[in-house]
Amino acid sequence: MKNGSLLAVRIRGDLACFTRPEMKVERVSYPVPTPSAARGILEAIFWKPEFRWDVKEIQVLSPIRYFSIVRNEMGRQGKESRASYRSARAWQQQGGGFDASDKRTQRHTLALRDVDYVIRADIDVRLDVGDDPAKYRDQFRRRVAKGQCFAQPYLGCREFAAAFTTADGAPDPIPVTDDLGPMLLDLEYRADGTGTPRFFNAQLDRGILRVPESEVA
Repeated sequence: MKNGSLLAVRIRGDLACFTRPEMKVERVSYPVPTPSAARGILEAIFWKPEFRWDVKEIQVLSPIRYFSIVRNEMGRQGKESRASYRSARAWQQQGGGFDASDKRTQRHTLALRDVDYVIRADIDVRLDVGDDPAKYRDQFRRRVAKGQCFAQPYLGCREFAAAFTTADGAPDPIPVTDDLGPMLLDLEYRADGTGTPRFFNAQLDRGILRVPESEVA
């Protein structure tokens, strides 16, 4: 697949957080989106079971800026801490309720602000599907042009919503080259539902993060 035929979409947002998995308590963002986060954005715009997204590169269009926030969140204290329809029905029938005051905790987040990216990817159609990939590429282009999506894309955290447009007229990537170190590529799931993380050595080359061919999941 030549680079000129890759699909491209521009993603922007006020806030983003692509959390490093080694951070267990406080959220700390990678400086750029991970390939799996980029694929999640593409799937929110257009997804079908006949194919999977193959992210090739992520272009960083705006300077990498961090900011720090502290938020009140719910501590993980078992199923009783989760809001659910079943719990609400039980409280309605049997009495009781949920008091968040004794389960609230403060968590620090080191996130990104004013982000702007171009994601370039291709569509890999399953071997047992006879459709031409061009069919799905055209559908994706139409959806992006019309601003259509299956779900609201987000930038790492669901509350950090992303806007998307075509990549036409996008500025050049930032002139930054840096070794970003090990970055999460994907999770390999086993039959029991547990996942093993896969990493690759991420390099930002003049504002472009490329996913090596040998590393593509």
